Amino acid sequence: MEYRELGRTGLKISALGFGASSLGGVFHSLKEADGIAAVHAAIDGGINFIDVSPYYGYLKAETVLGKALREIPRSAYILSTKVGRYGADGVNSWDYSAARVTRSVYESMERLGVDYIDIINVHDIEFANPWQVAQETLPALVELRNKGVVGHVGITDLQLENLRWMVEHVPAGTVESVLNFCHYCLCDDRLTEFLDFFESRGIGVINASPLSMGLLSSRGAPAWHPAPKALMDACHEAAQYCAAAGCPIEKLAMQYSVGEPRIASNLFSSTSPDNVRKNIEYISEPADPELVARVHGIIGRAFRLTWHNT
Repeated sequence: MEYRELGRTGLKISALGFGASSLGGVFHSLKEADGIAAVHAAIDGGINFIDVSPYYGYLKAETVLGKALREIPRSAYILSTKVGRYGADGVNSWDYSAARVTRSVYESMERLGVDYIDIINVHDIEFANPWQVAQETLPALVELRNKGVVGHVGITDLQLENLRWMVEHVPAGTVESVLNFCHYCLCDDRLTEFLDFFESRGIGVINASPLSMGLLSSRGAPAWHPAPKALMDACHEAAQYCAAAGCPIEKLAMQYSVGEPRIASNLFSSTSPDNVRKNIEYISEPADPELVARVHGIIGRAFRLTWHNT
């Protein structure tokens, strides 16, 4: 496993990271024992970066992850969670106030069974008043950083412009990492346009969902996927081509995303220990550049088509 510097945080995180959203049953039903075993398989395979949120499964993901972490030494992993986005009974809710996000950090620590969090993120900033995040949410997290409750502060969003705007409107050093999803994968590389900006400010970059939330998979995108039909059709054709070429599109997609050295880590999520081990094995070799070029040709004009967050 390769380990990369996360901006100027001093953290060295695995190029492949474990996203714990699936532990909340976000994508399909979950057998808790399988989810716990998947976390253990990730750690055993050299993954040291784990990302979660109280929003995933409406607290369930953090609760299940906490059970898995009880059997793992605290020094073996770097833990990231989030504040601001919550929900219950299938209903989204957001609260980016200083009081709520501060309380949220301590609640997450209790569910996770830890006494500090390595990285705390403001979750999906596009749903917040940006000035509230800049002037209230982030200062509250910086205060926790100053107290040693959290190690570092980050922000997450689907829209890259929102991440850049926030960095430009807060004091230098406030934001230490950004987490973006579905913008560095086989069907969309727009994140590359922003890497110089983040790098110039010493901000580490984390990429989530190398499979673009299932678009780049042999079984195809789930019914709820918000991607436009043109992109879905193109990715389906690309998956069929990869299968005929003897390389599952999942393998190529994982290799492609991990192949960008300026991205510190690439998060995937699974409750299958076998799938975790398979993904770790996938990235042990680089992507075939000719096959990547063919896939990009198939996706063609649908490349970089995107959607709004939900």
